Amino acid sequence: MKNLKKVSLTIFIALASAFVALWAYTNFFDKPEYVTIEQNQAMKYANLPSAPQGDAPDLTFAAERTVHAVVHVKVKTEVTASYNNPFFEWFYGDRYQQQEPRMREGAGSGVILTSDGYIVTNNHVIENSNEIVVVLNDKREFEAKLIGTDPTTDIALIKVDEDDLPYLQFGNSDALKLGEWVLAVGNPFNLTSTVTAGIVSAKSRNIGINRASMSIEAFIQTDAAVNPGNSGGALVNMNGDLIGINTAIASRTGSYTGYSFAVPATIVEKVVGDLKEFGQVQRALLGVGIGDVTAEVAERYDLDKIEGVFIGSVAENSAAEEAGIEAEDVIISIDGVTVNSTAELQEQIGQHRPGDVVKVLIKRDNKPKQFNVTLRNMHGDTEIITANNNEYLGAMFEEVSENQKLRLRISHGIQISELNKGKLKDAGIKEGFIITHVNKEEVDDVNEMMRIVKNAKGGILIEGIYPDGELAYYVFGIDR
Repeated sequence: MKNLKKVSLTIFIALASAFVALWAYTNFFDKPEYVTIEQNQAMKYANLPSAPQGDAPDLTFAAERTVHAVVHVKVKTEVTASYNNPFFEWFYGDRYQQQEPRMREGAGSGVILTSDGYIVTNNHVIENSNEIVVVLNDKREFEAKLIGTDPTTDIALIKVDEDDLPYLQFGNSDALKLGEWVLAVGNPFNLTSTVTAGIVSAKSRNIGINRASMSIEAFIQTDAAVNPGNSGGALVNMNGDLIGINTAIASRTGSYTGYSFAVPATIVEKVVGDLKEFGQVQRALLGVGIGDVTAEVAERYDLDKIEGVFIGSVAENSAAEEAGIEAEDVIISIDGVTVNSTAELQEQIGQHRPGDVVKVLIKRDNKPKQFNVTLRNMHGDTEIITANNNEYLGAMFEEVSENQKLRLRISHGIQISELNKGKLKDAGIKEGFIITHVNKEEVDDVNEMMRIVKNAKGGILIEGIYPDGELAYYVFGIDR
C-alpha cells in the first residue's frame, strides 16, 4: 500500500513539472519563425504555337473498305528433320540420318486483287508449302493454288476459284509523303481482321533481310503495328487504296517494337502482272555495280555534291555499256524521278521489263548528261522469259525444295521429275537427279539451262547430285 502511494505521488509530481515547463516556455521564450524558401531555377522558355484543335483523321472509311479484302492464309509444309549420328559417322563417314517427315503449320495474310480470286501475299508465307488454304473475313474457306513467286521481292501470287469477291485497287506508292497516315490490315497471331494505324516514317528503305540473288529492297517504313501473321497483308492509304504489302518488322524480340516495312505497290503491281501473264517475273537490269554517294565518295572522286547513285562498274555487253554509261558516272534520276540511294534506283528500275527504254540522267565530270537505255534481262537480251516450259531434252523438271537443299548441302539446282527419251536419258541420267551446274554455270531454272546449252560450243557437261547424296556428272553432245 505504501509502495502504491509512492508511485502515484511520483507520477503527479512529473505531470505538474511538465505543465510548469510548458507554461514558462510559451510565455518567456521567443516563438520559432517559419520561413518559406523560394527556389528560382534558371530556365529558358519558348513560345510554341498551341496544339491544333482540328479533328483527328477519320480512318473508318479506309478500314471498312479494306478489311473484307484481306484474307487469312494458312499453310502446311512437310518438314524432314536430319541429324548426324556419331556412331554411323565413325564407320560410314559423314552421312545424315533422316527422321520421318512431319507437317508444320504456318499462317500469314493476303490481299484479294481481283473479283475472281487472285490474291497477293509474301513468298515467305507460302514458300515450300504443300497446302494453302485461304480464309475470308466472312469465315468461308477455299483451297488456293500457287500461280507464281518472286523471291527477289518476297512476293507470291495465289488464286482461289470463286467469283464476286471484294478486292482492293492499287494506289500510287510513289506519291506517298512522309507523315502521311496509313493503315496496316492483317491477321497477327491468328487474330483475324486486325487494323492498326500509323504514319509513313521513311521510303525506299533497305534493311538487308532479303538474301535472294539480285533482291530488291525499297520498303515503305511505317510505325503502324505489325506482328507475326501480318506478313502479306495490306498497307493502305486513307482512301483505302493498296499502297504496299506488309512484309517485315524491325525487332529484337520477334514482336513489333516500333517499325514495320512494306513492299511498295508500284513493285507489287509489276510483279503480280508478270506472274499472271508469264508465270515468272521479267526482271530488268541496267548492268551496273552501284553504291550510295557518301561524303567519302564525293571527296575521293571530286564530286561537287553528295547526291545520286555512284556507278562503280559497268558489266560487259550490258544495257548501260550499250548506251554509253561508264564507271564513275553518277546516276541522278530515272525517267525524271530523282534517285539518291541504291534502294531508290532499284525501286525505279524494278518497275520495268526487259526491252523497256528509260531515260537515265547522269553526272560525268560534274556535268549532266542524259542517256536512253534499253533494259535487258539476266541473260543479257530483251527476250521474255517464260516459266511454263518445264520440259527440255526429254525431261520434266521441278524446283528443289529448301528442305532438300539443306539436307544435300546445295544452294541451287533443278530436279528431274520425269525422264523420257532424249539426250539426258541417253547420257545415263536417272529420274530424281538434281542438276546443279551446266558447263560449270549454276542453274536454278529450265530457262537458264536452255540458255547455256544454246550458247555452248562443243559438248555439254552436266553436274549434280541424287537424293541419296551421290554426286555424278554426265557429258553429251548437242546436234546443231
